Amino acid sequence: MKPKQIKIKDKTNLSITWQDDKVTIIPLKYLRDECPCASCKGETILLRTYRPPKPTVFSENMYKISNINIVGGYAIQITWKDGHDTGIYSWEYLKTLEDGMEDNSKQNYNRLL
Repeated sequence: MKPKQIKIKDKTNLSITWQDDKVTIIPLKYLRDECPCASCKGETILLRTYRPPKPTVFSENMYKISNINIVGGYAIQITWKDGHDTGIYSWEYLKTLEDGMEDNSKQNYNRLL
């Protein structure tokens, strides 16, 4: 399912209106903390998993969005005000985040293979 509208609400949430008119509201902090890119969550190359170090520097701008671009009709790429822009959030992944944000659960990246 694709979104009909994506917008920033109250400077702290991302609002997504889906084709069936259901609305998903995801806090920007949760969205950034669950960025799916390799530098945030790790990656597997040639059967070896690499985990990035936990961030040690935090800034207010890391939870503010500078720009949102549609990627190939299946995802969005968010540019955060601190310059981070490598996360691709697929529609499916955004739905997964919606399910996990109730209890602020972290997405399981233990199995990257």
